[in-house]
Amino acid sequence: MNTPNLAAETSPSPPATDVGVAPERRRGRGATDNVSGRFERERREAFDDGWGDLDDLPPFATTVTIEKPKTIVSRNASPDIGFDRSINPYRGCEHGCAYCYARPTHAYMGLSPGLDFEARLFAKPDAARLLERELAAPGYEARPIALGANTDPYQPIERRWKITREVLEVLERTSHPVVVVTKSALVLRDLDILSAMASRGLARVALSITSLDRSLSRSMEPRASTPEKRLAAISALSAAGVPTGVLVAPVIPALNDPEIERILEAAAAAGAREAGWVLLRLPLEVSEIFKGWLLEHHPDRYRHVLSLIRSMREGKDYDAAWGRRMRGAGPYSDAIKRRFELAMKRLDLARGRRDGLDCTRFTPPNPGGVQLSLF
Repeated sequence: MNTPNLAAETSPSPPATDVGVAPERRRGRGATDNVSGRFERERREAFDDGWGDLDDLPPFATTVTIEKPKTIVSRNASPDIGFDRSINPYRGCEHGCAYCYARPTHAYMGLSPGLDFEARLFAKPDAARLLERELAAPGYEARPIALGANTDPYQPIERRWKITREVLEVLERTSHPVVVVTKSALVLRDLDILSAMASRGLARVALSITSLDRSLSRSMEPRASTPEKRLAAISALSAAGVPTGVLVAPVIPALNDPEIERILEAAAAAGAREAGWVLLRLPLEVSEIFKGWLLEHHPDRYRHVLSLIRSMREGKDYDAAWGRRMRGAGPYSDAIKRRFELAMKRLDLARGRRDGLDCTRFTPPNPGGVQLSLF
């Protein structure tokens, strides 16, 4: 049997030449650095040469660029994901979660998966129009669409752009089933649409709650709703008849995994009927970004957290293999799984799922007024 290499970092501190981005410039952000994407020919990093020039740089401000994709529905055939199609109204996410597995996608834009991911955002205002065109395509077969598969559809800029609401309006009009996953209480703004869809078996919502500790949540997910706001959203959605669940994601060993039972208890008391969990994922640049955050906020737990992560990833920071990337493997992973199962049974929570939504009501939109492709 192969024994994983669980050697700890040789030093709990970053190299002396890597000063990261000054705290004043990244206040309210999750990442501590803005390293270049993996596709760039040159690597940039902050370096203090003693002249104090870094103090003159401006803070990272949120900017939004319009993106014009040709299609809006993304497809996947992953066997460990419970849906085969999703919509992401935005690229990048202002919530700034230090652990976000979607961060590496910013490298495809020539931007950093670090601070750029949470500050330089892309909006897709044509999403509703593109969705209507795709739903009108001959032979389209309705299956639940996931909103929030990559970046949060209710991140702060949704208040102004309202792209997610426009997408929901198309889905409601065509009686198309949808599953929403979010960390934001802004989802309650669209309670009118979601409750109407839920009454016809067309909508479910899951609130992601990583911690009930306000301090931990604030540092790890700086611009997401507070834990109390997310629990209140579960309560309001449930009271309005929307099937609502809680997603404990990610579970981070030695950091938030002691809270698993408390999170499930609080969510169940608020009205959640389903639950799910995902182990911390550290693909590509996310590994160094999360390590930087961990060193800054929890240096005393740095080695222990990484050691446990690697014990569940065959000695590596991440294992992308289907079936293991979401859960990990080994005794610690098995213990988390068992704790979760016992708590769910005690609280009468069902396993989070996308089935159970009614796909038979789907009515293709009228293609009139929609510009169709020539081929």
